[in-house]
Amino acid sequence: MLPRENYRVVLLFVALAANAAACLAQDKPDAPTPKQPPSSAQQPASGASQEPGGTPSSPADQPDQNPKRILGIIPNFQTKDDTPQNQAPLTVKEKYILALHQTVDISAHIGNLFQAGLQQASDTQPHFGEGWGPYAERFGAAEGDQATSSFFIFGFLPQILHDDPRYFRRGKGSVWSRICYSATRTVITRKDSGDATFNVPQVAGQLFQQSISTLYYPPEDRSAGRVFQNWGTSLAYNTVYNVVKEFYPDFLRIVFHRHQQ
Repeated sequence: MLPRENYRVVLLFVALAANAAACLAQDKPDAPTPKQPPSSAQQPASGASQEPGGTPSSPADQPDQNPKRILGIIPNFQTKDDTPQNQAPLTVKEKYILALHQTVDISAHIGNLFQAGLQQASDTQPHFGEGWGPYAERFGAAEGDQATSSFFIFGFLPQILHDDPRYFRRGKGSVWSRICYSATRTVITRKDSGDATFNVPQVAGQLFQQSISTLYYPPEDRSAGRVFQNWGTSLAYNTVYNVVKEFYPDFLRIVFHRHQQ
């Protein structure tokens, strides 16, 4: 039997999945549009195809706005603007390269060091204990979680299910619509064909990762109840992380614009 607090986590996730299911049927992205070179008759006068300062006027020609690292320490390699040039499916090799970047990039290790420090300070999972030795164990556990989750979420499961593991940033619309969109990406993803589907790599991948973590977590944290509790926490964290990814380029644009002024 799961403890009452674990039931609450699972029920919260079920509510999120039910809300996402209502959007699933109508949440299909635009089909990739191949670029057509303009004919000579359609060529604008010199400089007319660009905004002042030489910036391309077509949205498809704009560079991707998503930094590879959020705050310099959080890997963000899987986020792309939802534009036609980004909607072509990834190859199997590209999916595993994405998983590798999420695992070995220096920002991932820095983030795990920071996470281990927060857990030590807040005494999260207290069975590790206190001191430098337990801190090293917490860091090692975070590294193991990073490697296994990246393998399942971005590589193995997307390969066998033909799903796209990337987060496609909407970048337009009302704030509330973008929050709802980004939050539901925890349970909705895209097939390689572009159709919307249930996000099995994220949901099942997190559960697989938590199950494997029982191999290196303290014996007191290896129960089924602890696995499901950590699974629900990971899904909730991913939901918040999606919202951060959606609005982070807007935050940077506002900050740097004000700085320039």
